[in-house]
Amino acid sequence: MYNGKIIFISGGTGSWGHELVSQMRAKYKPKEIRIYTRGEHKQVSMKQEYNNDQMLKFIIGDIRDKNILNFAMKNVDYVFHLAALKHVPVCEENCWEAVLTNIYGTQNIIECAINNNVDTVIDISTDKAVDPFNLYGVTKACGEKLIVNANQNYISTTKFVCIRGGNVMGTAGSVLPLFKKQMSENNEITVTDLNMTRYLMSTTEAIGLIFKTVYRAKGGEIFVMRMPATKVENIANVMIRLFGNDKTKKKIIGVRPGEKMHEVLVSKNESARTKIFNDKYYIILPQYPCQNLEKYYENLQPIEFEEFNSNNARRLSDEEFIKILKKEPWIKK
Repeated sequence: MYNGKIIFISGGTGSWGHELVSQMRAKYKPKEIRIYTRGEHKQVSMKQEYNNDQMLKFIIGDIRDKNILNFAMKNVDYVFHLAALKHVPVCEENCWEAVLTNIYGTQNIIECAINNNVDTVIDISTDKAVDPFNLYGVTKACGEKLIVNANQNYISTTKFVCIRGGNVMGTAGSVLPLFKKQMSENNEITVTDLNMTRYLMSTTEAIGLIFKTVYRAKGGEIFVMRMPATKVENIANVMIRLFGNDKTKKKIIGVRPGEKMHEVLVSKNESARTKIFNDKYYIILPQYPCQNLEKYYENLQPIEFEEFNSNNARRLSDEEFIKILKKEPWIKK
């Protein structure tokens, strides 16, 4: 479905964007991949990394700037919306900036996509958007609502789909590279709470799941990755096992503002509208009446649990965790 098409990726120089571009180039033959970000240095580095591949077109711009965004989206077929302010403390300290980027920016993506007759917009969301406990989560929850409701609020042929996932190993700011860095510098890691649980999946698998799902989407769904999880204690122990020694210390610093003990991917309020899509995804149908969508998915089985969270998700064993980790490119740096 992507062969010969023009692909647009907002936030394309980040960890998800890198993997998305790599897999897109390896699996398909798009006419052009437009990478739209506001970071000049990252664009230059990425262009060099891909040996100035002429398929890649880099555009400096901000999703908050609707004029440039609209121009950059001309003749685009598929939009992958990855751009966001995502660090919880940064959003807490810069509230309005988070609103402008994560909410206003998402609305700009919607309007520019409709204006340019884009086929499908795929918004990448997060577990933080479920029962949000911090501003980042609130803004991403608003972004999800905007994306889902765009399917009924506008006279347009553009489809809008949301994909919700948890933590991906090695992304910028994640705890795994932090632990590795801390051990290399002073042989000590800072742990919030050993009993805390977190979803975990490799970047490669997460992006691969996106490709396998988009072609089935009708518009209005939230696809939820059925991610495995593990305790923070296990994450710490595995990282020490791989990069530390018997003298490596764990410093307990307590839960930070806006953090949850257990992350949630399907809330109690959403479970009644959630079905089993396949062994990799759940699917949440929109709150508004959608007879065509409900008929399309009528043969899917409803979920049988009240909530899907990182405490009741399948637990990764330490050996599984290590096997996945060793395939991550950042682990060798």
